[in-house]
Amino acid sequence: MKRPAQVVLLALTGMGLLHAALFTDLYLRYVKEGLRPLLIASGVLLLLLGLAGAALDRKDHDHDRGHESAHGHDHSTAPRIAWLLFLPALSLLLYAPPALGAYSASRATAKVVKKQKEFDPLPAGTSPLPMTLSEFTARVQQDRKLGIKGRTVRMTGFVTPAGQGGGWYLTRIIFTCCAADAQSVKVRMYGTDALPANTWVAVTGTWHPQGSLGTKSATAALDVRRTEQVAQPVNAYTDDLPLTPS
Repeated sequence: MKRPAQVVLLALTGMGLLHAALFTDLYLRYVKEGLRPLLIASGVLLLLLGLAGAALDRKDHDHDRGHESAHGHDHSTAPRIAWLLFLPALSLLLYAPPALGAYSASRATAKVVKKQKEFDPLPAGTSPLPMTLSEFTARVQQDRKLGIKGRTVRMTGFVTPAGQGGGWYLTRIIFTCCAADAQSVKVRMYGTDALPANTWVAVTGTWHPQGSLGTKSATAALDVRRTEQVAQPVNAYTDDLPLTPS
């Protein structure tokens, strides 16, 4: 790979980062929102390095030609495989890698639901009650006052097939920092057929009685009364109540 190609690679990578982090929300597929300033700074730095390299190449062009002539060959080449570095740089501009979904969730580490000793009373007049998957799981398995009993809840996530046994899970993938440390939280769905994998849905229903409610023997599962297909929320890689895409 000649030096001009290396300069182009730096510039393309910088432009790709800026495209993903500054002009779109694509970066949220791979890292948490708080890392956006660092991605923008990295993109600017790489772009400036590429432009600086281009300027230096023009200035030193004649010198480099004389040096190559004196030695009879060019030492600036790199292995041909180095050209593959252009693929990830171009993908950020032309075709961003897909977001993590059902395939990753079925293999990701299950997120441990935080232990709680006390739970605030659930709002009495709200039905269905919006809940996160983690909150629902914690209520089912830890709330000794059985606040979730008989309550109609609404949760949002994407479809993950349950495997050979059939059925499906409502799923959220959670980033601690980035896609490399992704964990999943899943709630089993009963009473309705699964939509295609990775379909984002909002489901409404009540706890599916299995195990002793308020203890670890209780299964985080829902008897579904209604399923509604929805757009992927902006905060898809958190287990928060969904934010509507802008």
